[in-house]
Amino acid sequence: MEVLEEQLKVLSVSRRSRPEEPTYLLDVALQPGGPLAVSCSNFSIRLHDRESLRPLGEFLGHSGPICGVTFTRRSSDLLFSGSADGSVRLWDVRHRGSDAVQTFGSDSTHSFCSFDLNCSDALLCAGTEQVDGEDSFLVFWDRRKPGTDPLGVYSESHSDDITQVRFHPQDKDRLASGSTDGLVNVFDLSRGAEDEALLATLNSDSSAGAVCWCGPASSRLLCLSHDEGLHLWDLSRLDGDQPLSLFSTADARSLELLPGGGGVDYLVGGSYLEGAELLLVVGGTRSGELHLMSCDGDGLRLLRSLEGGHKSTVRCFLWDAQGEALVTGGEDAQLLLWKPGGEELTTGKKETMKSQSALRLKSRPHKKHEYQRKKKIQKEEDSGSFRSHERV
Repeated sequence: MEVLEEQLKVLSVSRRSRPEEPTYLLDVALQPGGPLAVSCSNFSIRLHDRESLRPLGEFLGHSGPICGVTFTRRSSDLLFSGSADGSVRLWDVRHRGSDAVQTFGSDSTHSFCSFDLNCSDALLCAGTEQVDGEDSFLVFWDRRKPGTDPLGVYSESHSDDITQVRFHPQDKDRLASGSTDGLVNVFDLSRGAEDEALLATLNSDSSAGAVCWCGPASSRLLCLSHDEGLHLWDLSRLDGDQPLSLFSTADARSLELLPGGGGVDYLVGGSYLEGAELLLVVGGTRSGELHLMSCDGDGLRLLRSLEGGHKSTVRCFLWDAQGEALVTGGEDAQLLLWKPGGEELTTGKKETMKSQSALRLKSRPHKKHEYQRKKKIQKEEDSGSFRSHERV
């Protein structure tokens, strides 16, 4: 941890990239040996060289907001994306600009606002927005099978938009889900039926926005809420008498973390850096400053503040352990590479603009959009009913 902390303390901008058509950068993914994949608010996925940030190409095909991107664990060539258009798509990054290799869908009324792939690359799960004002679903597919029909769904554990699904990094059957209903659920999918698979229900006291497995053997769970709350739970205590909560704050903005006693304006997310055994939480200010913090049972501790990079809210980040670099993307359309002692070189246009497609996405990615509601109403009028679902 000490080595990594020293690296974080000397980070500076090494590369800066702006797309030809500026859009919000919402999520970023990287697989060792492969390119960076970035999802954008204009429904595109852009590929960049991991070292230079040079644009390599893009994928088009989604017709709604993209809720995330992730590479398969065993290949740097296969990339998944999920979207509010009701599809999860598989792309081959060796064939840039081509159509999706495979498309996974479910009921026509489903609009996805989260998805993930398990550690064996075999099982896909997507979380839906609330359907008909009542139900929300966890939809499962076996991605190895040529057909794209779901294996089944879980339908009883959440009552509102499922904003996050995260598989355990080592256990292919362990899944965590968070929702705007304020609940974070933990499942053991090997148990089959939903009521038997549900291991724990944790209360975030607010709309859950992000969930992250962390800690020794990934036995802990971090939850960030949409109103900047933070909760850290120890799931190794599930069978004991000790409380699960290691640290909790209803509003991280109230914590005096910065020099001079100030606080962050928002939380970007969390990531567990396994090699350093460090849970990294990134926060920021509206002006574009970033604050890197460690999180444990004692709370949040500031490691480093980063200035001179972004000009507005940062939406995504990742730590590239192999390249010893931090990658960030935000609402100013900039993709930045931060390295220890980095000297900035710029690729792409220097102007910072916000396109109309970016301005349409002021809210968090899980929020409903008018065109989706109209689409659902029309489909309900055409079909007349909502079909039943089979459980996993």
